[in-house]
Amino acid sequence: MEIKILVADDEENITNSIAYALNREKYTVYTAYDGEETIYKIQKFKPDILILDVMMPKLNGYDVCKRIEENTKMGIIMLTAKNDLVDKVLGLELGADDYVTKPFDMLELLARIRSLSRRIKKVHNDIQKIQEDNVIKIYKIKVCLKERVVYIDDETIDFKPKEFDLLTFLARNIGKTFTRDEILDRVWEQEYIGGNRTIDIHIQRIRKKLRDYSGVIKTVPKIGYKLVGELDEN
Repeated sequence: MEIKILVADDEENITNSIAYALNREKYTVYTAYDGEETIYKIQKFKPDILILDVMMPKLNGYDVCKRIEENTKMGIIMLTAKNDLVDKVLGLELGADDYVTKPFDMLELLARIRSLSRRIKKVHNDIQKIQEDNVIKIYKIKVCLKERVVYIDDETIDFKPKEFDLLTFLARNIGKTFTRDEILDRVWEQEYIGGNRTIDIHIQRIRKKLRDYSGVIKTVPKIGYKLVGELDEN
């Protein structure tokens, strides 16, 4: 994951020094020199980290924090010439993750940026994993849980609600065998007036819709059904 950083400070020598150091660390860096430009570049570039000076023209750092959308996942490190605890608390309450007092040591600032970068990457990876967990892939079959859509070779296949639920249940439990009664209890979640014969009918329909990949659903003689992770000749 590429980390994008916006450095916002009206003192050009400080902004340029930080930007130079970050470029050497292989970050993607943008700069701003007043509060309004900072807001504009946040909206344009969507940085992962904002290095934000408190005392800037047009809008100060606190006002910038107030205008940042609540759903923004950007990390914020505030820079200030003040060393007042009240100012630090205010910045943290407005959404800042860290606080560095001027004059600061560049190595310390870089260390804090690295630490924040690791946290942001972890959050990103966690979100990505959640998104990936919403898709089950079996051979050439892709089951999208959130959208309740099944794709085969990237073609959308129409599944009725219970067919989708049954396929999803088996796909979540690859390799595990279930009796018809267990499937009825887990998928229908109530006594079904048609009895467990409905499981066989739904399996037949699902296999037909899976076409060349119908073999992923196996009949286990005298027991029930299971879904395997790949096709075979059995």
